[in-house]
Parts: sequence; structure tokens; C-alpha cells
Amino acid sequence: MEGIHSRTDFDLGNHEKFAGKKLQYFDPERNENYVPYVVEPSIGLDRMFLAVFSKALQEETLEDGSTRTVLKLPPVLAPTQLAVFPLVKKDGLPEIARKIVGDLKWDFSVTYDEKDAVGRRYRRQDALGTPYCITMDHQTLEDQSVTIRDRDSMTQERIAIDALGGLLKDKLSMSELLKKL
Repeated sequence: MEGIHSRTDFDLGNHEKFAGKKLQYFDPERNENYVPYVVEPSIGLDRMFLAVFSKALQEETLEDGSTRTVLKLPPVLAPTQLAVFPLVKKDGLPEIARKIVGDLKWDFSVTYDEKDAVGRRYRRQDALGTPYCITMDHQTLEDQSVTIRDRDSMTQERIAIDALGGLLKDKLSMSELLKKL
């Protein structure tokens, strides 16, 4: 994304006026002097981010007729890559969730959330652009597995806690982003 601005002779004309120096060009074909026009190209990270951001923000209508706001940033670019939720704030689930956050925070941008019902937490993370949510429930206590939810498809998959790091490294790698382009 590049912006090109035609400044006409405004810049050089004013500089010439206030500096007291001629900044004119003599054109031998036309046999005349003139102050050249300035073309100012502009490119930057802000323009590229705005393009990605405006394409990523979407409003989706779900099967039940409700809507959800989703910031579908590529997972590798998401400010928060993972959200970790205990299903309830008791029975040892918050402790397991915090341990998972502690293990994953070295490789990923992770947040912890235990406020509200799990559906509301999912919607909140969808709007923030978090690509994956990991939920601990009572089955976690039995078999050391968690549910991982994909923001874009809303599919949920059960996975062993020990396999989380490897799966997430695959899903959140730059090579995964390049495959989709």
C-alpha cells in the first residue's frame, strides 16, 4: 500500500520564497524557467496494518440467527494467540489452567480468563482476534486432556495437555500463514 501525493510546486515555491534562493529549472525545449513539482510517495507499516485490520474485522451471522464480531487476523499476527479458560472457578480447574498458561507463555502470547460463561468468553476472544481458546473441564481432571477451539471455524478438538505445545507451534507458525496465501 502506497500513497502518492502531488504537492505541485507548493513546497519548493515556498522554500524559494523564504530562503531567497532560486529553485527553478530551465527547460531548454520550452525555453522557460519553472519551479518543479514535488511528488511525495508514502509507504509505511500503518497503511499495511490498516489494510489487514479492515479486511480482518468481520460480522458473522450464525446458524441460530445470532451474530458474532470476529477479528480474523492471521494467527501469527494476532496480539493474543491463546486464551486459556477453566470451565468453572473451582475443583482445581483454575490451577490446571494457570499451569498451562505458565508453560505456554514462553512461546506464545497467552491470556487467562475465568470471568462469565464460557460462551461469552469465546465471543470476547473472537472480537479480540484470539485464534485459539483452550478450555479445561472436569474431563481434564480424569484424562489430562483439554478442548482447543478454533476462532475461524469454531470447531473444537480434544487434545492431551502434553501435545498442546507441538500442535500450537504448528498452527501458529509463519509457514502456516504462508501456506494459506
